Amino acid sequence: MKNFLLLLILIFFTGCYESNNVYLPNTVNYSNYNNSKKSSNTKIQKPYYVLGRWYYPAPTYKGQTFRGIASWYGPDFHGKLTANGEIYNMYAYTAANKTLPLGTIVKVTNLNNNKSVVVRVNDRGPFVKERIIDLSYAAGKKIGIDKTGTAPVKILVLSTPISLKYKNNLSYSKQKNDTIKIQIGAFSSLKGAKITKNKYKIFNTYIKNKNGIYKVYIGNFKSKKEANNFRIKYNIHGFITKE
Repeated sequence: MKNFLLLLILIFFTGCYESNNVYLPNTVNYSNYNNSKKSSNTKIQKPYYVLGRWYYPAPTYKGQTFRGIASWYGPDFHGKLTANGEIYNMYAYTAANKTLPLGTIVKVTNLNNNKSVVVRVNDRGPFVKERIIDLSYAAGKKIGIDKTGTAPVKILVLSTPISLKYKNNLSYSKQKNDTIKIQIGAFSSLKGAKITKNKYKIFNTYIKNKNGIYKVYIGNFKSKKEANNFRIKYNIHGFITKE
């Protein structure tokens, strides 16, 4: 109930939505994640529903980069709960992101002045079109957006609480006789195919040249249902094919 009320307050102050159709994931304290071998990747990856849309926290890896618009949030939320159950402190170096695993450490660089700050993702948002990250007041001030409000930024993943060793346990098969796969791209040049392949490199991703077209696949899967469940779980933009 507290989380529900908190999100309604957030929506009110951002002024971007007027819906109360909201579902938030169970709050989980990940502060001791690295000290617990029993911690679950599934909990950190738990999908959540906000304002008519499902969000699927995606696997990430050190060195991954993103670009978009950053904003900041401060006094109106100071002392309130964040998505991972912590108390928001506007003077700490934290941030909100829609899909990065909670606990991910990122470096945020303001592309207007080249100032950078390192923050830990402990909250969800901003649920505003084109905005990619919401910085705490202290973090926003350090890179100069406390006065401008927003700025274009580059985000570099420095570390993630999720071990990429789990990729070997993903529910697809590498057997040669399985032919069901997810096609995530088709390109006339090998360069474009390699860029897409690299974007999904933590999965079993590969390229096939078919009549001069370079197609990028994730797979193989044992059934269409398994492939579709995988596509939904990891928010993969592509379609299921059998070739």
